[in-house]
Amino acid sequence: MESLRGNGEGERQSLRTHCVTEPYIIATNRQLSQMHPIRRLLLPHFRYTMQINALARLLLVNAMGVIESTFSPGKYCMQICSDAYDQLWRFDHEALPADLISRGMAVEDPTAPNGVKLTIEDYPFANDGLLIFDAIKQWATSYVNHYYPQASLVESNEELQAWWNEIRTVGHGDKKDEPWWPQLKTQDDLIEIVSTIMWVTSGHHSAVNFGQYDFAGYFPNRPTMSRTKMPDEDPTEEEWESFIKRPEDVLLKCFPSQIQATQVMAVLDVLSSHSSDEEYIGGNIEAAWEAEPAIKAAFEEFRGRLNELEAIIDSRNTDPNLKNRSGAGLVPYQLLKPYSENGVTGRGVPNSISI
Repeated sequence: MESLRGNGEGERQSLRTHCVTEPYIIATNRQLSQMHPIRRLLLPHFRYTMQINALARLLLVNAMGVIESTFSPGKYCMQICSDAYDQLWRFDHEALPADLISRGMAVEDPTAPNGVKLTIEDYPFANDGLLIFDAIKQWATSYVNHYYPQASLVESNEELQAWWNEIRTVGHGDKKDEPWWPQLKTQDDLIEIVSTIMWVTSGHHSAVNFGQYDFAGYFPNRPTMSRTKMPDEDPTEEEWESFIKRPEDVLLKCFPSQIQATQVMAVLDVLSSHSSDEEYIGGNIEAAWEAEPAIKAAFEEFRGRLNELEAIIDSRNTDPNLKNRSGAGLVPYQLLKPYSENGVTGRGVPNSISI
């Protein structure tokens, strides 16, 4: 669970993936029948999420658990991220293009392949993520248009309307009256909604989760807390002499303690690991999809795009013109390479939020 990325921002990311997905899962199980095509489309993206969230509540985000005992905000950690959700989260900004625009990292551009132009062109997360998001959306488009060839079939589907209504008014009941919720009347509406859910549970979660150990396992690179106050400009004579004599001692007193750092490192190792039964995006075709020729062909096309992405990311990481991912002292950006081996690899995009 990516709460350990760093204080408020990391926990906001946790809310944007783990927590906001629960209403989608509950509504899907309550409102969509076993054979409903949208249930079958989304089910791989919900694998193990409720289980991992239950474990997180027990061990990570509980009172005086790992988060509260190893992060600077302490007992206020969950209050901070709850406030961030209240002020910042909105469903229509969770698809990657809309997310980038809302953060000032892109502007709308109808002539661009993904409909957006990056304000920082060499932005690895955005460049790789947009390719994955585009593949997801094309797969969702083929799937939805196959089962709902007319808009009236979307608007008249009672299960589908009950599902979307529950997500908005019950799952996110505190935001049920917000004007930004998408309507669900046409195929395009449905495509945008399911593409957003599929992206959040796969690409978005992977980008903020599986690099944790690589970036923060060496705790001075990203310490989770400061145990001392920032030094002022007028230190006492004793403080100054201590700093001049052994400046590293001052730094070590500021960093997390050995126990805190070791605890965080151990947890990061677990949270950054892929399990032996991981199911990666585009990896396994569901039996119901394979039985339908049109859906099988669309899935194979989806899988092919993801396989191509592996080579594209490799080539980008060796391109000397991309200064944010290639060059001396830079770590190649591999977080959105779709497939991975077991363990801590710093890459791999599972279908679901399962760790």
